Amino acid sequence: MKNANLYETHILTKNLERAIEFYKGLDLNLAFVIEERRVAFFWLGDPEKKEQMLGIWEVAEDKFVNRHFAFHVSLEELLEVPVFLESKGIKILPAFGLDESEPVVHAWMPAAAYYFEDHDGNSLEYLALVDGQKKPEVGVVHLSKWQQISQEAANTR
Repeated sequence: MKNANLYETHILTKNLERAIEFYKGLDLNLAFVIEERRVAFFWLGDPEKKEQMLGIWEVAEDKFVNRHFAFHVSLEELLEVPVFLESKGIKILPAFGLDESEPVVHAWMPAAAYYFEDHDGNSLEYLALVDGQKKPEVGVVHLSKWQQISQEAANTR
């Protein structure tokens, strides 16, 4: 259905206990563990609202495939991500040929993001929608460059 929201997504891990500690470290709320199935569920956002869920399934190494997903945050929260992740011992990764000194902006959306990985190599992202008209021809640029492009476009209207 066109107006459906994504309720849950699932990723794989090679070590469930380690994954639980990692995601708890990102301040996610552990909802439930089914030990015999080797799966843990986390609430995203307010656990009382029960709006979004992340499932993490332990599998054998030969069954493991890494995945990608993004956490949606405000721009203000995104700008706090480097300090937050550093306090957890997690490194922000360069993305799309750009260094990690500031968020990268996908100009086709537009949305700014920082990328990092969990201990299994799953690709994670904190993402915030940003002001300005989409400009797919720009590709991916740092946030400061996007703000400059957006300001120049606004001045020419």
